[in-house]
Parts: sequence; C-alpha cells; structure tokens
Amino acid sequence: MDTKNLFENLQKEDIQKFLLIFPAWLQKKIVEQGDLGELIEIILDVGRKPEARFFSKSKYLIDEVVDTSLINSILEKTAGFNNDNRTGINGTLHRISGIKNRHEEIIGLTCRVGKAILGTADILQNIINTNKNIMLLGPPGVGKTTLLRETSRLLSTDANKRVVIVDTSNEIAGEGNIPHYAVGLSRRMQVPLSKHQFEVMIEAVENHTPEVIIIDEVGTAEETEACRTIAERGVQLIATAHGKTMENILFNPTISDLVGGITSVVLSDEEAIRRGTQKTVLERTSDPTFDILIEIHSYNEYAIYLNVAKTVDKYLRGFPVSPEIRRQKISGEFEIIQPQNQERDLIKKQNSIEDKKLLEEMNKNPILQKENTGIEENPPLRIYPFGVSTNYLQRAVRISKISISISKQLPDSDIVITTDSYRRKNPRALQKAEEMGITVHSIPGNTLNDIKRFIRNLKTDIIRNPGVTEDQLESIIQQVFYTDLPVNLPPAGAKMRIIEHQLAERFGLHSESFGEEPHRFVVVYPPGSKEVI
Repeated sequence: MDTKNLFENLQKEDIQKFLLIFPAWLQKKIVEQGDLGELIEIILDVGRKPEARFFSKSKYLIDEVVDTSLINSILEKTAGFNNDNRTGINGTLHRISGIKNRHEEIIGLTCRVGKAILGTADILQNIINTNKNIMLLGPPGVGKTTLLRETSRLLSTDANKRVVIVDTSNEIAGEGNIPHYAVGLSRRMQVPLSKHQFEVMIEAVENHTPEVIIIDEVGTAEETEACRTIAERGVQLIATAHGKTMENILFNPTISDLVGGITSVVLSDEEAIRRGTQKTVLERTSDPTFDILIEIHSYNEYAIYLNVAKTVDKYLRGFPVSPEIRRQKISGEFEIIQPQNQERDLIKKQNSIEDKKLLEEMNKNPILQKENTGIEENPPLRIYPFGVSTNYLQRAVRISKISISISKQLPDSDIVITTDSYRRKNPRALQKAEEMGITVHSIPGNTLNDIKRFIRNLKTDIIRNPGVTEDQLESIIQQVFYTDLPVNLPPAGAKMRIIEHQLAERFGLHSESFGEEPHRFVVVYPPGSKEVI
C-alpha cells in the first residue's frame, strides 16, 4: 500500500474515533450532512442547537437545544481537560476545547477534527529545505498546525533530519504517548503547562541534539526570547503565530522581536533634512529571528516574504513590499501568482511605456526628428571660456544650433571650457570654479576644430539626456529599494551631481561619481551594499 492510500485509510479510522465520542443519534445526524472529509468542527453550547461546521457551510444538526447531559456524556469518553481547557482522543489529532461558567462547570464544547493531509507542504518544500528559520502566520483555523505536521513529516522522513516537536496541549502530534503517524519520525516533547513552553523549548536544544525544532503558537515574551536563543545556536526553527499579516507581528510589542522589532529614533535636525523625513522615525531594532515569513491566506494560498529583514526595512521606510504568492491547484501543482520582485517588473514595464511614449512624441514632432535642430534648453546652457577664443566658441555654437550662451562672468556660468595647457599652468585660477560646483572641461588646444568637437559632444549629451527634474531623480533613486541593484543616474554637470548626491543621502544611500567630463555620472547603491573598486 502506498503512502497516499495509507494516509486515507488511517484518516478514515481517525474520523470514526471522532464520531464515537458522540451519542449514536448525533453520529447519524453528522454523517447525514455529507462528506466528512470537509468537516471542521462540531459546536455544542448549552441552550443552543448543535452545529456542524464544514469548509463551505455551517448546519444545525437538530432543532432541539443542547443540555448538560449531552456534554457530560461526551466528557466521559475523553482523557480529561488540562489547564488550557483542552483534551483529545487517544491516538488521534482531534481536539476538544471547553467553555466554563463562573462555577468552573463546562457549558460548551468545540470538538475540532484534527487532520493529517498528505502533500500540504509540497507547495513550500523548496523553502522548508533551505535550513532557514520560518515563521508561519495566520488566523485560527486556517491550517497552521496541519502545515506544521506535514512539515515535520517531510523533514524527518524525506530529509532524514533530527526533528523535535515542542507540543503544547498535544495539538501537533496528537493525544497519548505515541506521536501520531502524521509527524513521521519526529520526536515529540509534551508540555504540561502552556506557560512552561519556553522552558521545554530550551530543554529540547540542550538535551536532545535536534537539527530542527517545531513549535506551535509562539505568543509570549519568554517564548520569543527562547526562539532567538534557539536560532543563535544553529538549529532550524519552524514556528507559528496568530495574525493575518506581517504588520500584526511587527506592531505586537510582545513578539515583534521575531521579525527584528521596531524602535522609535529621534533624528537631529540636519539628519531629518538630509533624509527628507520627520525627526521621529521607526527603524528595525535588530536582525530578525526568522529569515522567512509565510502568511497563510487559505489552505491553498500563501504569501511568502523570502527576506524578512529587507521586507521590514522597506516597510518602515514607507516603500511598498510585495510577497511571493503561491496557490496550489487541485492537481497538486502550484503556481506563482505574484513574484517576489514584482516592483522590478513594474519599473521595467513603466520604463518601456515611457520609452514608447517618447518615441511616439518624436514621430509626431518634426522638430525632434531633425538631428540638426537639437533640443532647446530653457534657460540655455551658459559657458564661460577660460583661455579659449570667444570667436571660435561663437562660431561652433552657431553651427551646432543648440541653446548655448557665452557668459562673461564666472558666477553666471554653468560650465567652464579651457585648454589642457591652461589647466596645467593655472590650477589655482580654476579652483574657484570647482569650489562653486561649476564643471570645468578641458580641450586639447585652442583651435576651431577642438572647440567644434567639444560642442558636438556636448550636443549629443544634451539630446541623449535632456535633463530630469528633482522629482524624477527621486523616482530613479528609489528604484534601488525595489531592485536591490545599483542605479546609474544620467550624466550631469557638477552642480547637478551635487544635488544627486544630496538626494541619495536623504534616502540614507551611498553614492559615487564615475567617468570623465562631460560624461561623468553618479551611481547610487542599495542599502548595505559595498562597491569593490
């Protein structure tokens, strides 16, 4: 018998054990509702109708209300409640939780069907086998514990790893001393009291040499600290927590350390201006305990953050974060609905659209189609000649037919043109221009041909890079947060490059200038990257 058929047969036996805790007449009503494989839980509250909840519907089983005698008859067939008001059925994954009144009398039961579903973790198998710490996040009833069981089976049997389950209330590996078949070869450490779970977690690491530790429902500060201790000892950690999105963990002060935590930082006036933010900002406190976070949206759809540290940093800086979304088909195969780096694709798409619009605009505008017209600049580019013939410069400008004016005073200029010999002989004379942020260009000699060549190259740069606004530069620089790749800004003069460096600093990014004039440009690097020169 193959594994799939074995699981199906054992699952049917488990369902029969679940039905046996109810009276015969109630068993019959439950079976009449349809496919027991879709059954989630039976709800019994004193004074209300018994209710069966399935994946797609909820149905009252009878018109009569529940009384205490029905609840007591069910309790007699269980092992008795622990301090968490939970119990189970020996040898199964089923869980029975009680609701008590003020006198400690049980007046309600939630009888939940525990299921071992083969193949649940196949959609995440390549992530599970990375040896990285994984946090599973989802609201109650979405399938976190079911996914943990299948994960423990895959790691202990297929991957042949030493897996230890820290099992509070025997929910992962079932009731009784023998772990349920659904967890494979994993060992299980039972937790007598939920408040002692963190102690059992540390004990598992110290006494039983695990390669993987699996924990359900991390929710206290002590358990959060124990998770960090385990992670720092080189043991792979896979755990669950209650919540719908990453923000639920990030802004929960008790367990926010699992994803790095957040702290409020007060910036100096200068730093706030440089960043372009308010003086009080939120920053990640430390490295996250978990490398990967998986939001369980439904039993067959997952949102995956493959790098928790970068995701939290982007979120706190106000940039959009996009998880990889995987959806499992009925056939068992899965598809990626939304790639992890969709921002990069959106940027490429947007750039392609803008290039297409520019091409259409050029086709419509006959002036832009003519090479000899150039692109008019407003105001015109101002050139200050130093040791260069003004007459030659005027003739070269007239031939180029681009918007250039010749300045008579240095402070009124955008660039300075000089010869190589003047630049060598009079470096102090040009020092003032460089201090003012004015680009100095040198040509081989004071000849008409050299000046024409310089103006022709300058014209090419103007047409290729007609200039961008500060808002456009900010959009370009922000791409490094989405792509994690360096961004080359268009070639620009010294004044513009100073502005570009300041913009990069405002975002907390490192930038450098490369190339020779007039093609010198700025490169902006992503956070934390180091350029090797």
